[in-house]
Amino acid sequence: MSDSDPHLHELNCQNIWAGFKQLVPISFFVVIFGLAFGLAATQAGLDNSSIIVMSTLVFAGASQFAALELWSVEVAIIPLAVTVFAINARHLLMGATLYPWLRQLPPTKRYTVMLVVSDANWAMSMQAFTRGEPAMGLLFGGGLALWSFWILGTWLGLYFGNAIQDPVSLGLDMVMGCFLLAMVVGGQKDFRMFIIWIVAAVSSLLAYWYLPPNSHVIVGALAGGILGAIWLEKKR
Repeated sequence: MSDSDPHLHELNCQNIWAGFKQLVPISFFVVIFGLAFGLAATQAGLDNSSIIVMSTLVFAGASQFAALELWSVEVAIIPLAVTVFAINARHLLMGATLYPWLRQLPPTKRYTVMLVVSDANWAMSMQAFTRGEPAMGLLFGGGLALWSFWILGTWLGLYFGNAIQDPVSLGLDMVMGCFLLAMVVGGQKDFRMFIIWIVAAVSSLLAYWYLPPNSHVIVGALAGGILGAIWLEKKR
């Protein structure tokens, strides 16, 4: 199938619901992190309404935790904005990789789908798209599952957060990383992809060691993305 095949970008209630159900098992782990965020935000002094609104509108766990680190009586807007941008810079490349399929949708649907794109539903959808399988329902429905469970976890954290104060001590911080690693291992395997991942990883590590905090996200993504764009895949 080509990326212009109408079946690849079909978006209806049936495939959205199927995508939602497919991401529910992973979403249960998102609840744990949402719970931890709700507790941390309460301890940082935010009121309950602000916490729920933040999780609903921002929907970015890592940057929300980073924002709490910079939260004070007088919020430093510029450092906060730069930090959040650095952490979420990977979404620029997510959007670029999804564009061949998203461009087939009307602008309203296209940007609605992108509102709930996260690491998990992006990785699974890209695997399906590259196999020539329809995955727009997985992308949007799976994103809705992750988003709704993140809000649920945040709400639970406001009232029951003391039950899990340190998810890192339980190894729960590794769940999403292991999932994404499994997506990479199960994806396309050739010399080109291997070199791209090596360049991205080495660049990210160097930036982590020698550049300002969170810059490794941008550097690693740009290094791998630029190399992938220059080193075009041979058409079979």
